[in-house]
Amino acid sequence: MEYPARDALSIDVAQRLKSLREERGISIRELARRSGLSANALSMIERGLTSPSVSTLNKIGAALEIPVTAFFRQELEKRAVVFRKASERMRAPISRGLWESLGGEEFQGRVEAFLLTLENGGHSGPHGMIHTGHEFVFCLRGKLEYEVEAVRYLLEPGDSLLFAARLNHRWRNPGDTVSSAIILISGFEESERPGEFHLASQADAKTPGPQDMIYEG
Repeated sequence: MEYPARDALSIDVAQRLKSLREERGISIRELARRSGLSANALSMIERGLTSPSVSTLNKIGAALEIPVTAFFRQELEKRAVVFRKASERMRAPISRGLWESLGGEEFQGRVEAFLLTLENGGHSGPHGMIHTGHEFVFCLRGKLEYEVEAVRYLLEPGDSLLFAARLNHRWRNPGDTVSSAIILISGFEESERPGEFHLASQADAKTPGPQDMIYEG
């Protein structure tokens, strides 16, 4: 599976890691000791020479005592109109896939849209997620299975699903090929960032191997 190259507005995990570490007065050597990762690996991540896997971010987050979603959060000016070129999407690597924001983080209203791309076997984690608002899913290619309150729905190209996001839900790619879908979340509480629930659920996903890492630069 080929991932889009990093562009101007891609989430800068490297800079976020460095800022979060320095805010807490922790050296790379100390962070390595706390996380069980090598100082060299952490240095390469901070310099943007490699992108960390989900399991690596979980280890770093635990060592810094912050949720993994802190690496992806950006405070941006809210606008009434958001135009987003394909090359300018904010991207976050997930276990066996990619989570791309489609501009909701800059929109004034309570709407967030994402493009989810999954390799075969990619999933959101074993426990599911719950948040406020409503969730709409439209399958673009491949197969995507959504489980909502223990009921499974198999989406194929052109299929859609709409449900109250307060119902426990999770997703996975049960097929043999890459799947992708548009996820639209609306009507959530102003204090919530529903996309973070989907990213945070990755903390319980299967630990990815080297084939799951995204190298950029």
